[in-house]
Amino acid sequence: MGKMSGQGVMGGKESTVRVGDLTVGKASFTAFCASCHGYSGKGDGPAGATLKTRPRDFTDCAKMTPMADAMLFNVIKDGGAASSLSGDMPPWKDAFEDPEIRDLVAYVRFFCKK
Repeated sequence: MGKMSGQGVMGGKESTVRVGDLTVGKASFTAFCASCHGYSGKGDGPAGATLKTRPRDFTDCAKMTPMADAMLFNVIKDGGAASSLSGDMPPWKDAFEDPEIRDLVAYVRFFCKK
């Protein structure tokens, strides 16, 4: 696992777009998300068992692949209710900066790329 980045040209200027760092994303996921979503991303974490709505299974590639990265980003940042999903998913905007949320999105995507 490592940093993924791409370079592009916008308006004649070269820019670097930071996509997401899998190593950082994994560390954040393990510390903050695995208790509900499970260490393997199957939605089977011990804290998740106490919720009204089961946490999303990130290994369900048929459901995860069509979801846009922006949707995942918004759900992590603003919580599930802000995206018409379960209110059991809390907003993390006060815990993570936007680049850290992109790291989490990259790691969540990794469950379907293994």
